[in-house]
Amino acid sequence: MRKILLVLGILIVVSIIVVAVFKPEKQKIEQESKLEPRDLTVKLRANGTTHPRNRVTLVPTGRVEEVRVKEGDTVKKGKIVALTSSDTRATIMDAAKNEQEREEFKEFYRPTPLIAPIEGTVIKRNMEPGQKASQELIIADDLIVYANIDETDVKHITLGLKLKMHLDAYPDEKFEGIVEHIAYEAHMEKESGVTVYGIKIKPIEKPKIFKSGMGVVITIAIESKKDAMSISNIFIKEDGPKKTVIVKAGTAKKPIFETREVITGITDGKFTEIVSGLNASETVVTLSQKAKKPKADGKAR
Repeated sequence: MRKILLVLGILIVVSIIVVAVFKPEKQKIEQESKLEPRDLTVKLRANGTTHPRNRVTLVPTGRVEEVRVKEGDTVKKGKIVALTSSDTRATIMDAAKNEQEREEFKEFYRPTPLIAPIEGTVIKRNMEPGQKASQELIIADDLIVYANIDETDVKHITLGLKLKMHLDAYPDEKFEGIVEHIAYEAHMEKESGVTVYGIKIKPIEKPKIFKSGMGVVITIAIESKKDAMSISNIFIKEDGPKKTVIVKAGTAKKPIFETREVITGITDGKFTEIVSGLNASETVVTLSQKAKKPKADGKAR
């Protein structure tokens, strides 16, 4: 009899321990929300680079005698930006015995002027007096933005389209631009292998710090919808093409959670329109990771 009671006692203790250890944890709501009307805009993002519309590189044929401009200077068309000497003149000038003779030689052997062929800004000065090789001076006119658009998105780009941009280096300084050219021939990007079309964008008002070669982030609004009944994307789970939300029902003391499939519409990346599967009066939730995953019928597993 004592053995039977001992065994029963052990079984009772073990049962209590098992229940305590394996007791399902109560489901805990982390966040909840309802459908709300929002103005949603689908945006296409692309990366671009600032480039001059025209770019002229001036290369002297002989020795540089004088440089009259520096980087950042604005020059008019026809302005003399540098003076150079041919090999013959350089040899003669170097052979002068004194300053008087040198001045006399200057009267007969004039330097060759390097003239700006366009109006623009000096964006590179890689020449100094006395140099002969590997020298150049680059003048650029109006800076515009070049970008490549994926062939699947080029349908959203039209001539005259107004869009927003910001420089990588200055993300808070926004400015607008207008698409003024769309390439008629595609090309393939070497790194990604994606087929793209090049576009040119003219800034409406350039930022003060606008230099050639700067990275630009382009934002294009391709679709908008006002008062779209939507929820935050954190409430939507994706399983392939299927999208679900967890709906809270029951009472405050005894909530019931149902996993329900929904049909979605437009999204701006943060909020998504719910076309069907959820009513405005219903509450969607996210549950703690410790909670048991609900079945489609609303019962915990």
